[in-house]
Amino acid sequence: MQKKDSAEELKNTIRLVEVTQSENRILLKEQLLLTYDSLKPSNLIRSTLKEVTSSPFLIGNLAGTVIGLTTGYLSNKIVIGSSTSVLKKLFGRVLQFGVTKVISKNSGVIELYGKSILKHLFSKRKTDS
Repeated sequence: MQKKDSAEELKNTIRLVEVTQSENRILLKEQLLLTYDSLKPSNLIRSTLKEVTSSPFLIGNLAGTVIGLTTGYLSNKIVIGSSTSVLKKLFGRVLQFGVTKVISKNSGVIELYGKSILKHLFSKRKTDS
């Protein structure tokens, strides 16, 4: 009787393992299809762009860099103007590089100061009554 019970138990265990393998095989195929789909170039580009546009750190960094480049360029144009002097052009380029570097590295602080100044300028003044 013991042999019959252990044989039946072994058969049940084998069936259970076969069912588990079948389920795992289905899950593996699904995961393979998902991985294949996610590695398509169009999906890689789309997901990368989505990550870049949703990341506030990258957007803030990009905005700081753009503001830095713009202010550097404007400061260069203000200093050089329509000058043909090589020395003045060299000074303008150095100034542009310096302003760009300072503004892009400190864009957060400059943004806070700018907001504070705008808030102060456009806030209604309270009258003492």
